[in-house]
Amino acid sequence: MFTGIITDIGEIRDLEKRGDLRARIATRYDTGGIDLGASIASDGVCLTVIALGDGWYDVEISAETVSKTNLGGWVAGKRVNLERALKVGDELGGHIVSGHVDGVAEIVAMTDEGDSTRFTFRAPEALAKFIAPKGSVALNGTSLTVNEVDGCNFGVNIIPHTKAMTTWGDARVGDLVNLEIDTLARYVARLAEMNG
Repeated sequence: MFTGIITDIGEIRDLEKRGDLRARIATRYDTGGIDLGASIASDGVCLTVIALGDGWYDVEISAETVSKTNLGGWVAGKRVNLERALKVGDELGGHIVSGHVDGVAEIVAMTDEGDSTRFTFRAPEALAKFIAPKGSVALNGTSLTVNEVDGCNFGVNIIPHTKAMTTWGDARVGDLVNLEIDTLARYVARLAEMNG
């Protein structure tokens, strides 16, 4: 489990495509404190560490994960949001995030509002019903609050601190981002469906 609070920006160093995709990610994390088999959310996708060295770790990404996320678009040099798994007793600053991406949303508009930027995303139709104003979503692993919803489109404001501490400062219209809907929203919708 994760919180959606990004704690490092990694960089894709190398990619190797076989049956699956293997990636080497450079990090500022102390890799001496990371165990093989540890989970690290990379752009919101929970990935398992399979090898590591000083300042880097490797992950293997299944073809299924590549098909459901934006990880198929990774290239060497790309910066990615990183978060280590939540430990019992850690502060929960965002919301509960599983690292199991539900789909890919597209950035359809960006507008500066003061020092912040209002992002408008288009969610897949099947996921739009789970997104509510003032609810939470994880986008590329970042816990964000939804401002408004209009059909499949929804908006969030990203403050300067978030742009500086994550890869959101690199974002452009047309980018595809990993979307994980709030687990609570999924269960509430399922209960309503069952009782309706």
